[in-house]
Amino acid sequence: MNPRRIAVLAGGVGGSRFVRGVRAAYPDARIDVIVNTADDVTLHGLRICPDIDTMLYALGDGIDPDKGWGRADETWSIMAELKDYRVEPTWFALGDRDIATHLVRTQLVAAGATSTEITAALATRWITDPALHVLPMTDGRVETHVVVVDPDAPSGRRAMHFQEFWVRHHAEPEVLDIVQVGIDDATATQEVSEALTAADLVLVGPSNPVVSIGPILATRGVRPALRATPARVIGFSGILGGSPVLGMAHRLLPAIGVEVTAGAVGRHYGTRRSPGGILDAWVVDSRDEAEVVGVERAGLPTLVVPLLMTSPEATAEFIRAGVEFAS
Repeated sequence: MNPRRIAVLAGGVGGSRFVRGVRAAYPDARIDVIVNTADDVTLHGLRICPDIDTMLYALGDGIDPDKGWGRADETWSIMAELKDYRVEPTWFALGDRDIATHLVRTQLVAAGATSTEITAALATRWITDPALHVLPMTDGRVETHVVVVDPDAPSGRRAMHFQEFWVRHHAEPEVLDIVQVGIDDATATQEVSEALTAADLVLVGPSNPVVSIGPILATRGVRPALRATPARVIGFSGILGGSPVLGMAHRLLPAIGVEVTAGAVGRHYGTRRSPGGILDAWVVDSRDEAEVVGVERAGLPTLVVPLLMTSPEATAEFIRAGVEFAS
């Protein structure tokens, strides 16, 4: 299969690495990357979109290669000043170069620009490939909050923004629930709908199923478009050998009733032949071969290949294998 137009659902560091692999696998295709925006947060008066920015920096070779997020060759003078002023929050580190991005975005928000328009404007700085498009999942405002156990709270629980849970508390508190504020009013943009409708291949990246892919699928219009598209829809597991390679999915999946296994995540997404399912094929890592029987029993064809994203070329290899399997 030689797709001409590909839609990718992705978020976070793993998602950006996956998209680089998609481009390496199909250098001539148009790629529309539909990115999670439920991680967005406002801090120090700045609107911050971590998944969008990680995607832009990674695709524009501006990412910190060691951390996988933030700017390369970053400096931290502004954060040092904020700490000296004792201005909170200091747990969310913003580099000087990164702050410039947030300043531009915040000014455009104040001017009335949509998230889609703002992302397109920022992309002119980073993306030189005219066939590569980064699309926010919605122009609505969605923020993920995590309800955790808190013995000091009167109710024994409290809610916090996902960024506080992940960055400040390192995903350590026990999670009771996930709440995506604003998701009921979030609608897929025209650009996202068109990307899914016009694609001849749709890839669901190995991003966090709960807080990256989950909000995209919960955005009004996305799931029906995935079920209706004539394109093959192929998912790739981010759970390898019973744990996530990146992030904290193992802390969040139990809160939505899903086991931390590649098979359970595949069944959670489901086959398009079942009500609500979105996939035609599921790809799992070699360490999870034992999961195949359960997934295929649920009606979802499953391929086993090595899934470590050690380079764009290695990622491209397993992406092509998944596409050929689904074809």
